[in-house]
Amino acid sequence: MPGPNITITLIGSRLAKTGTAFIYRGPQPECENCKLKTVCLNLEKGKKYQVVALRSGSEHECNLHDTSVRAVEVSPCPIVVAIESRKAFNGSKLTYEELECEKTCRSYDACHPAGLVSGEKYTIAEVYDEAPGPCEKGLILKKVLLK
Repeated sequence: MPGPNITITLIGSRLAKTGTAFIYRGPQPECENCKLKTVCLNLEKGKKYQVVALRSGSEHECNLHDTSVRAVEVSPCPIVVAIESRKAFNGSKLTYEELECEKTCRSYDACHPAGLVSGEKYTIAEVYDEAPGPCEKGLILKKVLLK
């Protein structure tokens, strides 16, 4: 039986390796008439996941993947992000809200990593000492690991 943050899903057989991280992009047109879509489409769109275990069993044909799909256990992937330092406390919970800033900012990628979902609740697992770089809005930033 999978743990509390584990979801069983199907992914392409080539990706089905423990430790593989991916961002779930949501349903595709090829999935519309598939009899297995409820198992494949059970993740949260835009969220980053990591394969934590392979499930035993057969592989299944897939109209989207160039190979078959296989059952795996996935969990949400921890992500490093820059947030306002006043919110950066180890072990605290926060609702991630994407900062509104210009893509030309040198710290933009640190503040907007792929795989975080705005409005989703996360726990700060670790606060890092280094800042990502200067913030063009004048905010004082810290890098944190969100789970």
